[in-house]
Amino acid sequence: MEALEYFEVECVEEVGRQTYQQIADNILKDLDLSQSIGRLHIYIDPETPLFLAVGLIKQIPGTIRIGDFSSAIEKEDGIVLDIGEETYLSQMLTVLWDRFGRDLIDQPDRFTVYIRIPGLNPRDIENIEVVDPSAGLYRDIIYALQWIAPEGFKVRRESISKGRFFYLASENTLEEDLVDTLVAEKFRRMEEAE
Repeated sequence: MEALEYFEVECVEEVGRQTYQQIADNILKDLDLSQSIGRLHIYIDPETPLFLAVGLIKQIPGTIRIGDFSSAIEKEDGIVLDIGEETYLSQMLTVLWDRFGRDLIDQPDRFTVYIRIPGLNPRDIENIEVVDPSAGLYRDIIYALQWIAPEGFKVRRESISKGRFFYLASENTLEEDLVDTLVAEKFRRMEEAE
């Protein structure tokens, strides 16, 4: 997988290793995640049975705020938003409707939105969060790992925080200490690899 800095599938069975490497490669490409994940280590133990994937996210997209794609101008009867980029317009309208109510938001054309509330600070409006792309990225990563993992595993654990993630699936309940040790070991192995 060209976009990842590091990608390894660890399995005692060579055929299983190659198969899971191909499955993971295809799914990550299909979901366009190979550009967002920097490192990925998959460990498969058919004896336990256990599937574990640990990884690092290389680019966490930032939060999109109203000021990132429009300018807020204070008027006597409220705020006028001059929309420079329409990409997030529908999400912005939903956020504004939820916050201020539909009856106080007007959109006379696709590049103008009025918030009819006098006394609002334009900078406060520009700082309103519209989209958090990392939430979608995290959801997509877990979705991909669910598809990569073997079917039928009932015990599942997942964690994503601070650019690191792991996904564990097993047929059996595993002791917490074993899980923590195994996850830490695979992270260490992945981070030490060139």
